[in-house]
Amino acid sequence: MKNRIWLSLAHMGGREQEFIQEAFDTNWVVPLGPNVNAFEKALRDFLIGNGKLKVENEGKQVVALSAGTAALHLGLILLGVGEGDEVICQSFTFSASANPIAYQGATPVFVDSEEDTWNMDPVLLEEAIKDRLEKTGRLPKAIIPVHLYGMPGKLDEILEVAGRYNIPVLEDSAEALGSEYKGRKCGTFGVYAALSFNGNKIITTSGGGALVCPSEERAKRALFYATQAREQAPHYQHEKIGYNYRMSNICAGIGRGQMFVLEEHVARRREIHDLYVKLLDGVKGVKVMCQPEGGDFNSNYWLTCITVDPEEAGFTREDVRLALDGDNIESRPLWKPMHLQPVFKEAPFYGNGTSERLFEIGLCLPSGPMLTDQDIERVVKVICDL
Repeated sequence: MKNRIWLSLAHMGGREQEFIQEAFDTNWVVPLGPNVNAFEKALRDFLIGNGKLKVENEGKQVVALSAGTAALHLGLILLGVGEGDEVICQSFTFSASANPIAYQGATPVFVDSEEDTWNMDPVLLEEAIKDRLEKTGRLPKAIIPVHLYGMPGKLDEILEVAGRYNIPVLEDSAEALGSEYKGRKCGTFGVYAALSFNGNKIITTSGGGALVCPSEERAKRALFYATQAREQAPHYQHEKIGYNYRMSNICAGIGRGQMFVLEEHVARRREIHDLYVKLLDGVKGVKVMCQPEGGDFNSNYWLTCITVDPEEAGFTREDVRLALDGDNIESRPLWKPMHLQPVFKEAPFYGNGTSERLFEIGLCLPSGPMLTDQDIERVVKVICDL
């Protein structure tokens, strides 16, 4: 049996054990502590950048949490989303982008993608806003665009539409740590932004996430809700519903160590993407998803994705997936759009067919930083042999 090639495995850089051991040695094994503080600071320093960008992003703060989903949920709470509200959400995404809307008793309004980045279509976004206003007499309470597979969305256009209608943006950057749009890190464009450190992401804390907040005041409010909304009192006083969403000092120790290899992980993912582009060049009917030209987009290429045109290639996306599986290689179809999920079948949807078509023909290829060039060559050989 050939060695298994996984889609995206975590890679430890070496210092994670050091910070975990430090937590045990000092008995900081709770959801606060030096690792949490240091991890938040390292993330903030990475995101806000230098020079002019640093000045523009200076107020932003990061709150480490138990999951990216928790970050999205707290973002909605802090934006005042509640029962009966509507929130516009990208349809082409993982369910964690949409589920927190339902947690709040609100209704997701799904918007389809554009072809260039596979992310929220700004034209359809405005169409959805106008139609919801006409139908309900109210504007949606928030907009959740997603940087799918690390590819930045068309942020200038999305933010321009959002700004005209004065609707806040909650940026889902779960897959986009290290990605940039016009030189600025994804996760710094929205009023709030969510990051994920799940085991398959750019860096991991085994499981975890973070909420990027616009100010120290807002970060303190996020922390309040993330720690069961306990009021300032000598006893346990609660006037709001709170959540157990804080990241542990142990998990933060992993994240703190991962920050030392973050740039390396992003660079390797980009190298892997470039190698796929080179090796699949000329393979009929198979196209590697690449960022738009012009220099505005700088994807981390968290996962390299392909589309398969069955008529031109002579085989389907599913043929590729099964052939890879037969060679002990993990791959995965693109996200099934939220508007096609049974749980959201009653939700409004504004579409053009893009995400449905991509779901039928698209596949995520192994992209983890531990993969060798030989591993990528093996993946491509299976595709070429079809």
